[in-house]
Amino acid sequence: MDINKILSSDYLDIIFEGRNKAYGGYELRKNYYKRVMRSLLVLLGIGLATAAYAIINMNVRVEKKVTAVKKEVVLAELPPVDPKKLPPPPPPPPPVKPTVKFTPPVIKKDEEVKEEEVPPPQKEITASGPKDEKGDPNGIDPGIVAPSTGTGVVAAPAAPAIFSYVEQPPVSGYDLTAYLSKNIHYPDAAREANIEGRVIVKFVVNEDGSISDVQVVRGIGSGCDEEAKRVVMAMPKWKPGKQNGKAVKVYFTQPISFKLE
Repeated sequence: MDINKILSSDYLDIIFEGRNKAYGGYELRKNYYKRVMRSLLVLLGIGLATAAYAIINMNVRVEKKVTAVKKEVVLAELPPVDPKKLPPPPPPPPPVKPTVKFTPPVIKKDEEVKEEEVPPPQKEITASGPKDEKGDPNGIDPGIVAPSTGTGVVAAPAAPAIFSYVEQPPVSGYDLTAYLSKNIHYPDAAREANIEGRVIVKFVVNEDGSISDVQVVRGIGSGCDEEAKRVVMAMPKWKPGKQNGKAVKVYFTQPISFKLE
């Protein structure tokens, strides 16, 4: 391109010198500002139209007047009340029972007062009581000689009571927490269902320290209740509880926690 043409030409003509100007890039750059101005004008027109619509709509709403609808309410006349058809009056309250008043003492003459009965003499009272009589010193009590009517079966002694509170409560004698942590196996069903919680087990510590009557007081299900009961039943012997210095059966409650790591 000649030097004269360079000075008079646009920078796009210089850039696209010797290139295909009809491909599209030249036209896009050449008319870029025109398209921007058209877009701005279109946006400005849309904004003005929206503002005009809002103003016109607001004026229309203000011009509209809400007319109140007046309705006349006619009260129906009630029929006259017949005094003969009135409901009967309520029954009268029950009569109040008279209260018993304190009777004041009455002063009488000595002739009108009856004498009190005199008790019999002491000798008559003593004579009317039981008497001591001497019996045969060689005699035998007829109750011993009489044939017995029993069955000959001696009743078994009653089972010892199970205490809930004693002077010396039972203790495991070993690390109970370590024992439970080592021997409890988390049930697969509870692990898959992501179940955690605490199972409360109640059992009896016998006189010899053995464990019996294991019951689940509160459980969480999914096999955790059965596992807690199994571990408690397999516990080694405890030191039994004592009442008045004597080993007795005692109820004991133990919570067992199931927690996923």
